[in-house]
Amino acid sequence: MDPTNWPGVFREGRDLYTVNLRPGERVYGEELRVSARVEYRQWDPFRSKLAAWLLRGAEEAPWVGVKNVLYLGAAHGTTASHLSDLLPDARIFVVEKSPTSFAPLLALARRRTNLYPILADAQLPERYGADVGTVEFLYQDIAQRTQAAIFAENARTLLATGGRGLMMLKVRSVTQTRPAPAIVHAARSELSRGGLTVLSETALVPFSREHTALLVRS
Repeated sequence: MDPTNWPGVFREGRDLYTVNLRPGERVYGEELRVSARVEYRQWDPFRSKLAAWLLRGAEEAPWVGVKNVLYLGAAHGTTASHLSDLLPDARIFVVEKSPTSFAPLLALARRRTNLYPILADAQLPERYGADVGTVEFLYQDIAQRTQAAIFAENARTLLATGGRGLMMLKVRSVTQTRPAPAIVHAARSELSRGGLTVLSETALVPFSREHTALLVRS
């Protein structure tokens, strides 16, 4: 098991791994590997867009040194569980609006105590902002037409100055009538108008053909 340039992430062949915060436990059926008495969880880039972003050549690890994370659209907790591995001492606030998805997310948080689940709509940060406070890393993976505006508003109200944000833009959820480059350009403009600096733009092909990752600084 070899370390990578992204702190906390390891590699064996083409596969990524994180150190399992809860040895012996799987979250989504992933492979567990033991090396030098340490248990690792395979990080599937087809199930986690954060892993896909890394494998597509991410040049930084925006979670380094972070103590507070806000994750919008956590679903069942696949990616959140790997952030939990990477940041064992952080507070990771995971927001999900679907009661169906929230149930397994809540169960996961009972086993991983650095996850703080919130049943809420990401369009309304005023509903959970007092509980979350200021965060240093904002991550979003939602499939709504106004996803860029949602990200910008959460960043405006909750992301610390100089903090990093990573938005997984699902292009076809915005509109199916405009070409993808135009949609990405419009999202970048929305983020810039919100006071964010776009640092990089990364298409997630072949792991996801519908998503582009936008890394920003507040």
